[in-house]
Amino acid sequence: MPEILQFPGDAYPLGATWDGKGVNFALFAENATAVELCFYDHEHADTETDRITILERSHEIWHAYIPDIKPGQLYGYRVHGPYEPENGCRFNPNKVLLDPYAKAIAGNIRWDNSLFGYNLGDPLMDLSFSESDNTAFIPKSVVINPAYDWTGDVHPKTDYHETVIYEMHVKGFTKTHPEIPENIRGTYAGLAHPVAIDYLKKLGVTAVELMPVHQFISDHHLQEKGLTNYWGYNTIGFFAPDSRYASSDVRGGQVDEFKDMVKALHAEGIEVILDVVYNHTGEGNELGPTLSFKGIDNGAYYRLEENRRYYTDYTGTGNTLNSMLPNVLRFIMDSLRYWIQEMHIDGFRFDLASTLARELHEVNRLSAFFDIIHQDPVISQVKLIAEPWDVGDGGYQVGKFPPGWAEWNGMYRDTMRDYWRGNPNMLGEFAQRFLGSPDLYQEDYRRPTASINFITAHDGFSLHDLVSYNEKHNEANLDHNSDGEDHNRSWNCGAEGETDDQHIVQLRQQQKRNFLATLFLSQGIPMLVSGDEMGKTQLGNNNTYCQDNELSWLNWNAVDESLLYFTQQMIELRLNHPSLRRRKWFNGQEVGDDGVKDIAWFTPDGNPMKGYNWESDFARSIGIYFHGEGIQSKGPMGEDILDNHFFIIFNAHYEGLQYQLPSEDYAKKWRKVLDTGTGEISKDDLSLHEAAEVLTVGGRSILVLKSEE
Repeated sequence: MPEILQFPGDAYPLGATWDGKGVNFALFAENATAVELCFYDHEHADTETDRITILERSHEIWHAYIPDIKPGQLYGYRVHGPYEPENGCRFNPNKVLLDPYAKAIAGNIRWDNSLFGYNLGDPLMDLSFSESDNTAFIPKSVVINPAYDWTGDVHPKTDYHETVIYEMHVKGFTKTHPEIPENIRGTYAGLAHPVAIDYLKKLGVTAVELMPVHQFISDHHLQEKGLTNYWGYNTIGFFAPDSRYASSDVRGGQVDEFKDMVKALHAEGIEVILDVVYNHTGEGNELGPTLSFKGIDNGAYYRLEENRRYYTDYTGTGNTLNSMLPNVLRFIMDSLRYWIQEMHIDGFRFDLASTLARELHEVNRLSAFFDIIHQDPVISQVKLIAEPWDVGDGGYQVGKFPPGWAEWNGMYRDTMRDYWRGNPNMLGEFAQRFLGSPDLYQEDYRRPTASINFITAHDGFSLHDLVSYNEKHNEANLDHNSDGEDHNRSWNCGAEGETDDQHIVQLRQQQKRNFLATLFLSQGIPMLVSGDEMGKTQLGNNNTYCQDNELSWLNWNAVDESLLYFTQQMIELRLNHPSLRRRKWFNGQEVGDDGVKDIAWFTPDGNPMKGYNWESDFARSIGIYFHGEGIQSKGPMGEDILDNHFFIIFNAHYEGLQYQLPSEDYAKKWRKVLDTGTGEISKDDLSLHEAAEVLTVGGRSILVLKSEE
C-alpha cells in the first residue's frame, strides 16, 4: 500500500463509511489520549501493513478521512490512555481493537493470552499490564460497500394480531436439511433457499425471530472443553451479521448474503425479527479479554461499581452496558436504525430488556431508553418485543413495559405448563392467560397483543422433552448437570426419557397437541419454537447454549409428520378466524338483543360459571364461548368483522367427562373442528351437534366447536 494520506474527515457517522473515493473513520473514545488506525492484509496477520495516528478530534470523537481505501479493507484501532483499572481505565495500545460500529467482521477470535489487557497468572491479576501484542489473534473490522439493490422489497408489516412468530436458529434450521445444497446449509443463504421458505409458508408462520446473528464470541472456557457458544448471546459486533452464518468467502460478503435472505423472506410475506443483546458485550468482567469497548473507553461504555475496577452485572455475563450514558444510548439507537434502514429488519426482541430500563439500580419504565425509542420515527414503527426480566434485584418486569411494546409472557408459559400437568386451582389463572393476560396489560391501555404467548423457548426443554422428562439432563454441557433451570414445570407422563410403552407415547403425543392447541387458541401473539412442530428432542437437555451439533440442530430425517400436520392446521384455524386473534379485549358486554355476551364461561353441566366454580381446587375443566359478532375491531375499510361463534372445552383432568353444550341462545348447531384426544382436526366434519347436547370429552384433551349460523 502506498503512503497513507490523512484528511480531517467528519465526526459523523461513526464507524467506517466508504463514499466511492475513500473512507471516513470515526471512533468515540472520550478519555483516550491518542488513537491509531491500523490496516491489515489478512484477518490473522501478525502485523499491520500501515498504522497512522489520527490527528483530528471533535469533542469525544476521533476521525480521519483516508482516500483510496476500498471495500474489503481490514482495519482495527489501538487506543492510548491511562491503564488504571482501579479508576475504571483499561487503555492498552498493545491491543488491536474492533470498531464498535464495524458493519462486518472478518475471522473469529483465536484464544490467546495476548487478548487480555493484563498478564494471565500474575498475582496482581487485572491490575497488571500486558505488553504482548494480540494482532494475530483478534478478528478484524471490514470496510463494506453499503450499496444493495432493494428494488421490489416490501416490508410485510403484518398486524400484531395476525402475527405468528417462529423462533429459530439460522444455522440449526437448515444444517441437516437434505434438500438444501450442502455448501449453504446452516447459513443465511440456506434460510433463503426456496425449500426452507416453502416449509415456513406451509407451516403458516408470519415472522421468523432469529436467535442472535450479531457477530458474537465463543467463550474461552467453552472452547477449552471442546464446546462452543451456539446460541450467540455474547455480542461483540452490534452492526455486523455474524460471518459464521455466511456461505460467502468474500470479505464483508455476509452483509449482502444477509440482505438477500431478508429480501427472499419478505417476498413471501414473512417478517424478520432479530433477537438482540444490547444489555452486555462479550468482554466479560475485569478478568475478561480486551477486544473493543473495554480498551476504547471502558468507563464510557460499562456500568462500574463504586470501586471502578469492578463491573455491575445485571446480566449474569460479567458486565452491563451503561444505557444511562448518552454515547451508549446513541450507539444502541444507531445500531437499531441501521438494521431497520440498511438491513430492512421488521422488529427486535430485546434480550434481558429490564437491564436497559435500569436507571441507577431500579428498573424504570420511564427511562431514557424508552423515551428515545418512543420518539424515534424509525425505531418506533417496527415490532418491539421485550424479554421483561434480568438477573438483578427487581428484574422480573412482566406486564410493566410501556405501551407500544410486546413482552415475552413468562406467566403464560408457567400457567399453561402447570395447567396441563394437572395442578389444582388453576382455572382463574388459566383464564387470564388464555385471554391475553388482561390483568397485566389492560389497565395500561395496552392490547392482548402485548402478550407474546409461548410454551417453550430456545432456553429450556423442547416441547417433546417437556412431556418426556421430569428432570434436566445436561451432562453433555460438561458442568456436572448444574447448569440450566431446575424448576421446569414438566411431566414425563410416566417414564423418564424415551420409552417403548405405547400408552405413554400416545399420552405424550396428546399432551403436545394440547399445548399447541392452547397456544394457537389463546388471545395474544403465539410464538412457536423451531422444531416443536416436528417433535424435536434434546434428550432432556434444557440448556443447549453450548451444543453446536445434532443435539441442537433440527433433524429433518426424523420429522413427526402427524404433529407437523396438526400444527399447520392449528395455525390455519387461527389465521382463518378473527375470533381467535382479536385486536381488542373482550368486554363482557351483550352483543345483540338476545342477551348473549361476547364471552361466556361454562361448567360441564352447561351452566354459566359462578364465583365458587373458579375457586374449586378439583376443577380442571372449563367451557369457553366466543361470540363471533362480538369482535369490536373494524376491518381496513371500517367494515364490521364477523366470524363463527366458538365453543372451546378444556379438560386437564386425567378422566373423561360428559359436557353439555350451551343452550340455543348461544348457537343452535355446532360442528366439531378439533379434538386433541384423537388428533382429529377437520374443516368439513359432516356431523352436527345440537344446542344443549351432551358430548364426551376425553381426559387431558381439548374440543373446539364452531357454530353453523
